[in-house]
Amino acid sequence: MTPEPTSLRLCPITTRLDEQGRLWLGGCLARDLAAEFGTPLYVLDEATLTARCREAQEAFAGYEGGVRVAYAAKAFLCVGLAQLLARQGMGLDVVSAGEMAVARAAGFPPGWVHLHGNNKSPAELAAALDWGLGRVVVDGWHELQSLRQLAAERPGRQRVWLRVAPGIDVHTHNHRKTGLLDSKFGFTVATGEAAEALRQALAAPELEVVGLHAHVGSQVFEPEPFARTAEVLLDLAAEAGYVPQEISPGGGWGSATDPAQADLPLRTYGEAISAAVRERCRRHGLPLPRIAVELGRAIIGPAGVALYTVGGRKEIPGVRTCVALDGGMGDNIRPALYGARYAALTADGQDRPLEMVTLVGRYCESGDVLVRDVRLPGPRAGDLVAIPRAGAYALPMASNYNLVPRPAVVLVGNGRARLLQRRETVEDLLRRDVPLSDA
Repeated sequence: MTPEPTSLRLCPITTRLDEQGRLWLGGCLARDLAAEFGTPLYVLDEATLTARCREAQEAFAGYEGGVRVAYAAKAFLCVGLAQLLARQGMGLDVVSAGEMAVARAAGFPPGWVHLHGNNKSPAELAAALDWGLGRVVVDGWHELQSLRQLAAERPGRQRVWLRVAPGIDVHTHNHRKTGLLDSKFGFTVATGEAAEALRQALAAPELEVVGLHAHVGSQVFEPEPFARTAEVLLDLAAEAGYVPQEISPGGGWGSATDPAQADLPLRTYGEAISAAVRERCRRHGLPLPRIAVELGRAIIGPAGVALYTVGGRKEIPGVRTCVALDGGMGDNIRPALYGARYAALTADGQDRPLEMVTLVGRYCESGDVLVRDVRLPGPRAGDLVAIPRAGAYALPMASNYNLVPRPAVVLVGNGRARLLQRRETVEDLLRRDVPLSDA
């Protein structure tokens, strides 16, 4: 057997190759999972999920003001996952009525949930208030007015964070930068808008401003922007004479999807934020607030593996060999959208000669490429290919392009596979259609 592929280090912690070079995930043979549930198939490893939750919570060990680590639901959410997260003591960051509905169906404690979004509808805000959701993150003037009106119609005061745009750049794809001056998110600090919004929100009798929030980007591998964000939030509070109970410098900590990238431990992120908050609070004479963060990719990304079945090949001499899979941009748009790079390995044996191939999808777009220029043991029709680090932002952005049903999702652990989401069917696709009436 050839040496273990370098992509194996990106797989979940329970992953192994046996003596025959077959891939096992969570004590389950990948080939058996594909036979039972079909492909494309998304596999989540329970041991990795719980370990990542624990690592995120321990990243702030020693911080004296208290911490709440929330899972960012937009990375991927379903009822079973929400139940698992609640058992791990995680909070939940949601951005829509749909994500709230999943959390409610899972029995997630509403006080542990906060609602994001730059254009929440009145119906979504009303649903949040009626559920008793813990925090609403106010993102703009229209929302501030709408929330005040809705809160005035209900007893008590709604707890809110004010989201600001701190004007901080980060090293990531331009589409993933969220804290710049030129951003659709939040009240801008540099123009004085954030200070005025804070003044008005503090004066609103229907609201309790418990904290300030910012988010500067995602897939960020450097701790400094997050520390700087915490400093900007505390500077804003001090200038306004406001004592925040909570400070949220967002999330977005990176998770490597390419063997060329290096993961940094979550404690690097936690320690940088904790140190920045301590220093700024000492400078301004403020008591230490609770730190609240929202981590999605860093939790779910390493736990997920996508399994595909190989179909046809197209060999272009002197150019490339395309190996077609039974999924693609319909279940993972990230390579086409962000230029995201993934690794891959075969699941059925590693003893064939290595070939340089490009893994392409089945969709009618030239940009439907999952992994470019990867060395694999001669893929053949019927082989199983695994793409690790596929847990985040693949399925949430999945589509029915070409009217292809979306994949199933299973949770594996201790040799047991549990279905979290069934495979979509053609009947599901047709259910939304309304035929024209003969009349």
